[in-house]
Amino acid sequence: MLAGLWFIGLLVLLLWYDTMRQVDWRICSGAAALGVAGVAAYIGWMNSPVGQIVWDGQFWRWESPLYQTGVAPQQLSVIADFQHLLLLRIENQAHASLWLWVERKAFTARWLDLRRAVYSPKRLPGLVQGPGVTGVAQSPEAVAASGPAHTADLFSTKP
Repeated sequence: MLAGLWFIGLLVLLLWYDTMRQVDWRICSGAAALGVAGVAAYIGWMNSPVGQIVWDGQFWRWESPLYQTGVAPQQLSVIADFQHLLLLRIENQAHASLWLWVERKAFTARWLDLRRAVYSPKRLPGLVQGPGVTGVAQSPEAVAASGPAHTADLFSTKP
C-alpha cells in the first residue's frame, strides 16, 4: 500500500512536469519531497516489528522472536475494516501502540477465524464457551503474524 501511494505521488509529479514543461524550484522540491517520503517509508517498513498476535479468548498479546512470552494483556482495536484488509491497533497497559495491517490473501482459510476473533466479546478466563461445552481449558492460538516482508498477513496454525 505504501508503494502504491508512492507511485501515485510519482504519477502526480510527472503529470505536473508534463503540464509545466519546465523544471523550476517547485518541481525540484516536489521531487525531493517524494524521494524523502520514499526513503522514510522504506526505512519504516524494514524496521517494522516482527511477531504475531495471539488471542486466548479474553486477551490479545503480541509475541515477537525477541519476547516470546507475551504475558501482558493488550487491547486490540479495529481502526479500519475493508473486508479483505484490516488495520488493527494493539495498545498495552502503558498505552504504547502497535499498528498492524492484516490481509486476507496470505491465508484465506483462517481469515474468517481472525475476523470473528477480532469482533467477538471477551470470554471468561481459560474456558471455552459454546453449546454443550463447559469448563474446558483452551490454549492460546496465534491468529496473525507481522514482519517487514508481509504486514500482519501470515497466519499460524496449531500442529
